[in-house]
Amino acid sequence: MTDVFKLVNWFRAVSNAQMRQYDADELSQMKVMKLLYYVQGTYLAIHGEKAFANDILAWRYGPAIKAVHDKYAGKVSIVGQLATSDLADYNEVRQDDRLEPVLTAVWQAYGDMSAIQLMKKTHEEAPWLETNQSQVISPGLMADFFKREIVL
Repeated sequence: MTDVFKLVNWFRAVSNAQMRQYDADELSQMKVMKLLYYVQGTYLAIHGEKAFANDILAWRYGPAIKAVHDKYAGKVSIVGQLATSDLADYNEVRQDDRLEPVLTAVWQAYGDMSAIQLMKKTHEEAPWLETNQSQVISPGLMADFFKREIVL
């Protein structure tokens, strides 16, 4: 399993590159948590194991990861300046031939959506709907849902 913050840094680096190429919205805390939910669900469906250890919680505004929320509390945009260590995380994840294709697919599928659009989308999906608020979304529930939803 990979440290969740290495995945956050992968998304930060990709967002930073898109912002430089064209007028893309900067990645927000809310958006990255939804993207991580899609990474975890897709990875569970394909590989039968979690991409990262952190629990995903069914919060009011959709799937959330407490450690990511706590690190970026009070910040809307989270890209900022990318440190050498952030770029090292990005490059490390790029070398993972099981994880990187999942991250790329999630970014291609959902990267253009806003945090609010992603929140609304997750609110229509079984893993969030079937989990009591503030409780852990079951990896088994996610795996079952994503096996039905993704095209392998």
